Amino acid sequence: MELKELESALEGVLFAAGEPVAVERLCLGLEVDRPTLDAVAQRLMDKYSYDRRGIRLLKLDTSYQLCSAPEYAPYIRKTLESRKPARLSQPALEVLAIIAYYQPVTRAYVDQVRGVDSSYTVGLLLERELIEEAGRLAVPGRPMQFRTTKNFLRSFGLSSLEELPELPSSTQEGSQMTLELENSLARLRQAEQQDGEGPEDPVEQP
Repeated sequence: MELKELESALEGVLFAAGEPVAVERLCLGLEVDRPTLDAVAQRLMDKYSYDRRGIRLLKLDTSYQLCSAPEYAPYIRKTLESRKPARLSQPALEVLAIIAYYQPVTRAYVDQVRGVDSSYTVGLLLERELIEEAGRLAVPGRPMQFRTTKNFLRSFGLSSLEELPELPSSTQEGSQMTLELENSLARLRQAEQQDGEGPEDPVEQP
């Protein structure tokens, strides 16, 4: 196998693997000895670095791995975050569903629907920027209202709130309404995950 062809073969194998591949395994698969493999890998490393490519070849002890360039990590996270929505607990998904369908709402309203205190979960959703403050309600005490964010739309692959799945019924109360809300967002999440499977870590194979 010519040197150029060997470079391409090594690149293809590492890209397809998406994880570190042991040197011995690479030597066996490419039918080369260790010095030759190391020399070819070094040529690829130098080429990626010199050309300022979006990928890098890393040597990890006794293995090699193809990764994205660290300087482009912010762009990768921003682009791919909608493909893998952050995992939410059942309470978080429940609270998010209530806010998404009935926004803007107060925490007291969320608590009333769920039947339990939601302060911690609301704080978590705020921290993840899936919801945001939406002004205060003009009643005694002026409680804060909440609504979903653009990050919520992006995380669930939506262009607008109009694309939320239709609720089976808008007249249910209590736990039944909460269950329907939760199921609606769960179906939305499942569809989004099926449409876009991506790497967990944006530094891994692009």
